Amino acid sequence: MRPQSSLAEKKGLRLDDEVRFIRSWLQKPLAIGAVTPSGRVLARTMARYVDTSIPGPVIELGPGTGPVTEALVARGVPQKRLVLVEFNPGFCRILRSRFPEATVVQGDAYSLRRTLGDVLEEPAAAMVSGLPLLNKPMRTRIRLINEAFGLMQENAPFVQFTYSMAAPPIPKGLSRVAAEASERIWMNLPPARVWSYRRALVS
Repeated sequence: MRPQSSLAEKKGLRLDDEVRFIRSWLQKPLAIGAVTPSGRVLARTMARYVDTSIPGPVIELGPGTGPVTEALVARGVPQKRLVLVEFNPGFCRILRSRFPEATVVQGDAYSLRRTLGDVLEEPAAAMVSGLPLLNKPMRTRIRLINEAFGLMQENAPFVQFTYSMAAPPIPKGLSRVAAEASERIWMNLPPARVWSYRRALVS
């Protein structure tokens, strides 16, 4: 049974994170993917798409204060394998404090090749994204997924969540891209869905 002080500390951290997110969102609403950090169920759902038995780095785009990062670690991804790409310098400081063994890169996730060109030593096993893709033009989203596939192993997933129930963050009809979606996650606020994209195998 966990000590009450430990639970109180975690609740305090979550409240602090929500305040930071709201402040950042008010300053730059189009740059922040959510008003509050991802909920536990959403974070665990995203982490489940990562196969921990496949070697190589696991890249997270837009980790914020780290709720999905925490879920990845709980799933069994060692911190040393994590590459966290975050634009907000304040969030970067928090991530370095909470995940000291992870590689935290302050940079633009929409320019992946430039941001990670000198960081990755081998293709990634997975990429998990909390970026607000629906706020971006379609050409930016397609460029992102193409750059992501270029940095990952052949069948590695690009995992993306969205609050939209109607439009997928990346179109399903793209050639050579296989997509699948989770059930609607009602326990998240607001409800969300997780999409997984892989390069379709060409016979």
